[in-house]
Amino acid sequence: MAEGRGGLLSAGGIMSIIVGVFELLAGGLILALNWLSIPFLPPNIPSIPSIPGFLDSGGILKLASISSSLSITGIVFAILGILAIIGGISAIKRGSFGLSLVGAICALPSGALGILAVIFVSLAKGEFEESY
Repeated sequence: MAEGRGGLLSAGGIMSIIVGVFELLAGGLILALNWLSIPFLPPNIPSIPSIPGFLDSGGILKLASISSSLSITGIVFAILGILAIIGGISAIKRGSFGLSLVGAICALPSGALGILAVIFVSLAKGEFEESY
């Protein structure tokens, strides 16, 4: 393990944790809205056309037609968030490079923070303990 504690790995771990919390919250919100059958669009919007199977003539999104895909999306976001948080903690503790990199990769859907987390964790590979 390297003697000095670099800031890149800590920054990558913190970014993974931040993104993971937001992914977990977003996944939970998607699941909650889906399970509570709360419409995603307000009713009676005249500018929204009727789309057979998804929107009725008043603009109400028919949740029954996409309920399973929303549930899957929410679950995927929640799992990605949990993995990003675990990987971020591993990066801060300098535990496992593989787990830290997986956590940073799971933060990728966020965009810039996820990309930076992957770059920072990858560049700081030398700061991890060699376990093999």
